[in-house]
Amino acid sequence: MAHSEDHIPHNHLHFPEEEMLERSQAFYELLDQRRSIRFFSDKDVPVEVLENCIKAASTAPSGAHKQPWTFCLISNSEVKSAIRKAAEEEEYTNYNGRMSERWLEDLKKFGTDWEKPFLEIAPYLIIVFKKSYDLTEAGEKTNNYYVNESVGIATGMLLAALHNAGLATLTHTPSPMNFLAEVLERPKNEKAFLLIPVGYPTEDCTVPNIERKGLDDILVRY
Repeated sequence: MAHSEDHIPHNHLHFPEEEMLERSQAFYELLDQRRSIRFFSDKDVPVEVLENCIKAASTAPSGAHKQPWTFCLISNSEVKSAIRKAAEEEEYTNYNGRMSERWLEDLKKFGTDWEKPFLEIAPYLIIVFKKSYDLTEAGEKTNNYYVNESVGIATGMLLAALHNAGLATLTHTPSPMNFLAEVLERPKNEKAFLLIPVGYPTEDCTVPNIERKGLDDILVRY
């Protein structure tokens, strides 16, 4: 294929089939150890590790390569405290009227409630924002495409990168999350997608005794 200024050669990694199988199995086993936790240590994390993981997330594909995401990395204790206060106000309302009885019943196995101390204890919070549109320097709107899909892929890659680095996370969604844009004073084109506490688990951290669906439950062959 002829190359132009708009295209460059692609350097694709090639592996023998045996190595492909080994690498795919090892990656599965690594990610199968990932769990969402709620008991975080306050032990500090090297910020360069988090920056590398965010850079890894930013390699995700996106609609028309618009990269419609912003990652806010928060370690400031006052900001974390403000986020916790606002999140708990929303969560209290959720657990005391917004959520259906079925939803509350499904959550019982996780032992969660409206109180979220981990938002202050975890050394870092990463807030993923999606940008439904971009703004030029003149303030004019420009289109973004497949925003939810693009940001969802990037977020999944972020979680995998953080786990690969030896860090623990929680995917937290204190819905509605409009308060995050307000606390962080984000521009009007950004909307919170996910709140992710990041750090190390406490030594006595436990997780719910649950199992993932097996391959036969999630794979349909044609």
